[in-house]
Amino acid sequence: MELTKVNGNTYYIPGSTNIGVFQFKDRYTLLIDTGDNNQQARKICATLNENKMNIKYVLNTHEHVDHSGGNLFICENYPGSIFHASPTAKLFMENDYLFPLYLYGGNPISELSRHFTKNKNFTVDIELVPGEMKINDEKFAIIPLAGHAAGQIGIATRDQVCFLGDALFSEEIIDKYSFPFLYDIETQFKTLDNISQLDYGHFVVAHAARIYQLEEIRSLVELNRENLEKYLSLVLDLLEQPKSREELLEEIIILQDLTPDFKEYYFLLSTTGAMISYLYKKDLLKYQQENGKVFFYK
Repeated sequence: MELTKVNGNTYYIPGSTNIGVFQFKDRYTLLIDTGDNNQQARKICATLNENKMNIKYVLNTHEHVDHSGGNLFICENYPGSIFHASPTAKLFMENDYLFPLYLYGGNPISELSRHFTKNKNFTVDIELVPGEMKINDEKFAIIPLAGHAAGQIGIATRDQVCFLGDALFSEEIIDKYSFPFLYDIETQFKTLDNISQLDYGHFVVAHAARIYQLEEIRSLVELNRENLEKYLSLVLDLLEQPKSREELLEEIIILQDLTPDFKEYYFLLSTTGAMISYLYKKDLLKYQQENGKVFFYK
């Protein structure tokens, strides 16, 4: 892993999940997300140590394990570290069984749950709400970015660098995994509108191969919007005939040539449910119960 300057005292460590770093005057750092597991966290810490940076503050943009899976490693190896997250993310991170439970809809089988339960006995120290926030006497902007996760937040530094977590999916992610994992469609559309109004010089998307500038991020917002609207339109087309949620997802997978593994299938099933809820709330869908199934239709 390599520490890369974005602007001023703001850096990032490129990887499968891009990790944000802000260096304070006292050489302590704010770490934005911690990677997927202990191994990634160990590499992140080694990279900072090589650059004579000291870990003390951590902010998780949201609770998903690829953004918070290294929290416990940092707790254990850097005692006194102070962890920040939104109240909703705090709930999920301190009770890590909740995420696979909501994916599965009940007590999940081990193949689904074991990847997500990595932060036992972990505590978030400070809850963050949108607006201006001071960390180590430095001002940051906390930005609401719900949609992909209920309590997702972003953070912007004084160096005009904004970290967006998973609020947007990069071009390469949309090309490879076009059906997005979303918790709430309505709030995702609000987040897209919110991001399009942000005025920062540099944007870090968690799963992207590059840093985006202002006009580029607005183009990426529209790409995400178009992709989401495409799938909502597809759902409406497929529900010309009544289908259960599982039958609807089956047709989406076949038509879009998707190849989810076991874990990814439940991500897609969750998104399918979110899309049904969104369209139902807009009075575009109805449902009926028949032969032991619930069918949705246009």
